[in-house]
Amino acid sequence: MGCKSNQFEGQIVSQILVYNGFQEVKSLKDADYYILNSCSVTHKSDNEAMYLLRHAHSLGLKTILTGCVAQIEQERLLEEPFIDCVYGNEDKFDIANLLETNQEFAVKDLMNERTFCKVTLDDTSKTRVSLKIQDGCDNRCSYCIIPFGRGKSRSADCEFIVNEINRYAENGYKEVILTGIHIGLWNYGDKTLLDLLKEIEEKTSISRYRLGSLNPLEIKTEMLDFLQTSEKFCPHFHLSLQSACNNTLRRMNRNYTVEFYMDQIEDIVSRFERPFLGSDIIAGFVGETDEDFETTVNNLKKSKLSQIHTFPYSVRKGTAAEKMNGHLDDKIKEERANIIKQISKDKFKKFIDSNMGCEAEVLVEKKTDKKTGLFKGVTRNYINVLLKDGEFNTLKRVILTPENCGFGV
Repeated sequence: MGCKSNQFEGQIVSQILVYNGFQEVKSLKDADYYILNSCSVTHKSDNEAMYLLRHAHSLGLKTILTGCVAQIEQERLLEEPFIDCVYGNEDKFDIANLLETNQEFAVKDLMNERTFCKVTLDDTSKTRVSLKIQDGCDNRCSYCIIPFGRGKSRSADCEFIVNEINRYAENGYKEVILTGIHIGLWNYGDKTLLDLLKEIEEKTSISRYRLGSLNPLEIKTEMLDFLQTSEKFCPHFHLSLQSACNNTLRRMNRNYTVEFYMDQIEDIVSRFERPFLGSDIIAGFVGETDEDFETTVNNLKKSKLSQIHTFPYSVRKGTAAEKMNGHLDDKIKEERANIIKQISKDKFKKFIDSNMGCEAEVLVEKKTDKKTGLFKGVTRNYINVLLKDGEFNTLKRVILTPENCGFGV
């Protein structure tokens, strides 16, 4: 469940179990164990985790809960009759030993952890791969519980990251996505994220790399100057904005203004050729008035974002926002989220239209349809493309047309 870091870690867990004699199966009816790597970013995701575990338990499987829900809620989860084992966010990498020794509970205290847990992925069946370079978060946004599920920020060292990227490249990968809980906080010794990107540019043989989500405050002019000249960087930015209203941003404890990141978006668009600019927006946050929401709508419409990922605000137990006054009705939150989703659809169509007739480098990933034999690929600026011909895991120059792209990212 959840973020790219969780997806990466889920692959690692599967790999560890297979290496230790377990067999991964496609169907619940063939399984003995059901392992859920959970997300706790919203109350809804917690509920979804419990639903999935209940279902698996009802089929007679032994259920193992790991991930952020396990890390935050800890041993009290074992009181639930449908949860057999609870393993923390770093303990899951010892999962084979924990299962073989029948340990029900293992949750390490991450709030005092200062060392990055290095794990490596050996699967080479795909064309693009995530590499986790950072974990944890030192911010305290009023709506977010994740720092308590991931601990304080800690980073992998440059040598490990460069070596992993080169290993991926040697195994045939063409693109790596740098992921983490808050990659803008990456630092090691006296090195910053910009220093790391320069090392990736100079010391790795990977063809392309992307950055995960960034806080607007972490995108410095010096970084943009460098990325603008990079031969490997994909012009794809995901900005963790959360709101387009200053009143709401203050209540969220986000330490920037709408004016700041609107100028930043303009700067990015001026520097790169048709960059993809994604964002996150929470709809209906605590205390968001009609006027606040109207401000958000107007600013989003004016912005040069390419697409907006939005969801209704979900109260998260244990956060500062939980105790704030002014919680909105669920219906209002849903209505506001739907309005933003329509803005996103309009913006994405405009972005796709701006790419029509342009030549783009496409990484050919896979055949998508057995009947048509069409191949699926992705451009540097994050547009999915369908191709009549291609070769798996190759880079191909393609003219973008309404017939071959625009069906989503």
